[in-house]
Amino acid sequence: MKLTMKSIIICMAFFLINNALEAKDLNRYLEMKWELGYATARETIPDKWIPSTVPGAVQLDIAKAEKYAPYYYAEHWKDYLWMEDNYYSYRSTFKKPELSLNEKLIFISKGIDYQFEIYINGEKIFAQEGMFTAVNLDLTEKLKESNILVVKIFPAPKLHSKPADRTQASHSVKPAVSYGWDWHPRLLPLGIWDDTYLEIQPTSFVNDIHVNYQLNNDLSKADISLEVNGSDLKGNHYQWSLKDKTGVVVAKSEGNIESNDFKSAAALDNPNLWWPHDNGEPYLYNSEFQLIDSFGKILQTNTTKIGFRRVKLVMNSGAWSEPEGFPKTRSVPPIQFEINGRKIFCKGSNWVNPEIFPGIMTRERYKQLLTLAKEANFNILRVWGGGIVNKESFFELCDEMGILVWQEFPLACNNYPDDNQYLQILKQEASSIINRVKKHPSLAFWCGGNELFNNWSSMTDQSLALRMLNSLCLELDPSTPFIPTSPIMGMAHGHYVFREWSTKEEVFQEMARSKFTAYTEFGMPAPSSVEILKTIIPKEELWPPKPGTSWESHHAYNAWVGNTWLCEDIIEDYFGKSDSLEQLVANGQLLQGEGYKCIFEEARRQKPYCAMAINWCYSEPWPTAANNSIVSYPNIPKPGYYAVKNACRPVLASAKLPKFKWTEGETFYADLWMLNDFHKDMPAGKVTIKIASEATTITILDWDYMPMSANINQAGPTVRYKLPAFKSDRFRILLEVEGHPEYNSEYTLAYQPRTLKGKRFTPIMNQ
Repeated sequence: MKLTMKSIIICMAFFLINNALEAKDLNRYLEMKWELGYATARETIPDKWIPSTVPGAVQLDIAKAEKYAPYYYAEHWKDYLWMEDNYYSYRSTFKKPELSLNEKLIFISKGIDYQFEIYINGEKIFAQEGMFTAVNLDLTEKLKESNILVVKIFPAPKLHSKPADRTQASHSVKPAVSYGWDWHPRLLPLGIWDDTYLEIQPTSFVNDIHVNYQLNNDLSKADISLEVNGSDLKGNHYQWSLKDKTGVVVAKSEGNIESNDFKSAAALDNPNLWWPHDNGEPYLYNSEFQLIDSFGKILQTNTTKIGFRRVKLVMNSGAWSEPEGFPKTRSVPPIQFEINGRKIFCKGSNWVNPEIFPGIMTRERYKQLLTLAKEANFNILRVWGGGIVNKESFFELCDEMGILVWQEFPLACNNYPDDNQYLQILKQEASSIINRVKKHPSLAFWCGGNELFNNWSSMTDQSLALRMLNSLCLELDPSTPFIPTSPIMGMAHGHYVFREWSTKEEVFQEMARSKFTAYTEFGMPAPSSVEILKTIIPKEELWPPKPGTSWESHHAYNAWVGNTWLCEDIIEDYFGKSDSLEQLVANGQLLQGEGYKCIFEEARRQKPYCAMAINWCYSEPWPTAANNSIVSYPNIPKPGYYAVKNACRPVLASAKLPKFKWTEGETFYADLWMLNDFHKDMPAGKVTIKIASEATTITILDWDYMPMSANINQAGPTVRYKLPAFKSDRFRILLEVEGHPEYNSEYTLAYQPRTLKGKRFTPIMNQ
């Protein structure tokens, strides 16, 4: 589909408009209309109130009311910076609803960012620091005929005033990405960011239900433990049932309730197991819990989906033989996934926050991005610790689609302290995160955070924050693995460009000499499409790109190190100076696609010692000029997305290439492979290797490969061919599998004609 500037603008605008609360029984909920005021001091009463959208962010409300230019255009994001240092008040007025003797009115908010107080009719009734712990307040005894509810938001937390970077977040549990990253402008969201509402509840009410289970050794039986927490439950009755996809009840439990916290047991024989989508069906059962009073009236019905699976991290193949010499000590830590007893190779991406302001994320937006991830043949997403813990609909969709979630706590690239106040907030937030997310079969494992065992973070496994997180995971979710950070010894982060500036080493050489148990962060930058660039960069700055302009604000220059992320010097070394923006973009996107293909396919060739390949990164929270993402904001795939999609197919023919640029008359060579992550045995077949440029296509080798066992690759011959004279500056290598075009692969490489004293050199023709 061809993108136009108008369609891009409409698409961006659409995703900046907040949807209403996700599906609820509206008969039990009171509509809340919000307005927003702000002041520079805590005790100052706002003198002006503006309409507010909840969930959302204070910045978006102010921008709408004051007619600010969109923060994603040019350098207008800088106009929003002052907003991080104010006090904000959300205000909602409502009439007292008619309540029976057995009913109460509850104020619920699933997320308020970040430190706040709550008032009802001028009385402070609650205070909290932390955006991931839900608020649940009984307002019944505080109600008047007319009521004013106020949520007062404090300024964004900062350890210090300068430098204005991620270290300001090192003593809070607010995600560090908002303080500025190499693909994220400094914009610190504040406000009500998740569903928030008034609910009429019966006085007897279940607040939370955990359906825990233990699978036996051969996975043929699930022992189920139902844990229920609520208020005023004694004297009531409950019925719980588990139904399969056809609606048949396969397990049930019922009884009288004697306390507000109780447990019940059940069992399920021969459960259908939940699998990642590329290994089986992500089977989900329907759990239904009903709270019933002594007269048989149903007071409450709670429905959820349950998936049965066993997930482990086990030692990588060959890792126990390391280290070879004395002193004998621990090998590299385990990072091989074993799902339901089957080892799988994990292919995926780093999921960063898809929006600067998470309040405007909706289920539909999550669905669009996750559908693209599944179609890219990803079976895992690493939810990076610099960003938020996603809303509930993210995990529900991952459950349904069969996508594993590597979930990190919100710690990233900082030295988080052994400070009691910080640890207290972290414990509160982490406990809330664990109890919410552990219910999802898509949860693969917990991770303390991003790049904490590095010289810029300086944490170790003795840091109290990481020891506490490990302890909480063991206590609250003992069946799910935990690692302290990524990377740990044996795993790799990097590199992030097609070619190193100092060594001139390409990704092809770097990957060939690498040996890691998992590649969990690696990038390959590319500019966004011309259509997107025209929507974020003023016309007078668009060509040629220059530092110090909107190109730099959108991360094309000085975003990380060197000439990142546009890397136009590398592009021009391969293809010459670009004559137009279109040419620069096309060549940059070609390098991204071929670079990502190289890393994903080489990581797979290193199986079984290597067990995982996860690129940096999947999407982006605003439209960047250049970035490592494979999906441009809001959900527009780059050409690199399709290259990665092809490299992650369960079965494909693959060429291990030694370099990117070749010269006329030079002998081209590549090692041939069949890559196989499929969970069943595969028959023998035939691969034809061709070389092509423009109208010329030459067959250079046929390879008959042998049958392949499940999840086992097969190495083939080395193909060699002296390159003829081509008229183009690039050529293609085609691998065609007889009878299976879905296994075919294609690589585009740079080509340089040879010259001698200004004249074209004619090489010896291939025999």
